Amino acid sequence: MPKKIIFMGTPLFAVPILKSLYQNGYPISVVYTQPPQKSNRGHRINKSPIQNIAETLNIEFRSPHALLDNEEEYQYLKQMNADLAIVVAYGQLIPKNFLELTKKGFINIHGSILPKWRGAAPIQRSIMNLDTETGISIMKIAEELDNGPVSNVYRIKIDPDQNAQEISEKLSLLAAEKILDNIDDILDDKAKFVDQDHLKATYAKKINKDEGQINWNEEASELIGKINGLFPVPGAYFNFDGERYKILKAKIGNGVGKIGEVISDNLEIACSSNQSIKVIEIQRQGKKPQKIGEFMLGSKIKKGSMIPNV
Repeated sequence: MPKKIIFMGTPLFAVPILKSLYQNGYPISVVYTQPPQKSNRGHRINKSPIQNIAETLNIEFRSPHALLDNEEEYQYLKQMNADLAIVVAYGQLIPKNFLELTKKGFINIHGSILPKWRGAAPIQRSIMNLDTETGISIMKIAEELDNGPVSNVYRIKIDPDQNAQEISEKLSLLAAEKILDNIDDILDDKAKFVDQDHLKATYAKKINKDEGQINWNEEASELIGKINGLFPVPGAYFNFDGERYKILKAKIGNGVGKIGEVISDNLEIACSSNQSIKVIEIQRQGKKPQKIGEFMLGSKIKKGSMIPNV
């Protein structure tokens, strides 16, 4: 008898994993994803990447605003009598009573080496923390956030030049490959799940826009971690002469100057501990991204300018 699998996910990170399951013959009975969001100006309705791929693959999808106290969705999943649910960055907490609605439980593919970086933004926090490695953890969902037992962990190195978008893409493709090595064992009760060491848990809280503001009193490596970790959204930025500038890409320099001082004609900026960063790509508020050479041709920011922290 064919297995029934529920898939729950929302962002682009989850798309290769859903496609991998589908293309390798695993029957996805229904997809759950977050409801479409209105754009900032309210003129467009933006479907989630997972809704888009579910429609393309002609898989039934559902997008409730919440599962908590949602009797309709509870009864829908109960009557489905599914074998397994696979959750990838769904964006909603799954109530305890829902976790009992599949025969083999709810499996989460989480973008960190658990128990490190439980929570909403593990990839960004890992980069901002200057970690040298990250990975994906395949775990069984329990009642508390990301604290369930783990079956397998797959690790990758973090290149200091890579941003959150690039690391996310690598982890997503890794997960799309490795879930195929795990799903049959889970369905056949052969997978071994080991409790996490809860004393070693750290939490990756949701990114706040204000965290993107650059503080030139930080060291160069910390600034690069923030720039890479917050790319592309919300981005790391500074304010100059009433305008906001988002640094999209930078590297550590070797110049020296006063903290916040522009010390070259190519936007090298001094920071703490007699260090500096060299801006490679930048975006002025309301404008398109520019390579630094093009940007500096018409910029008000010149060598000798002081860029404030606020």
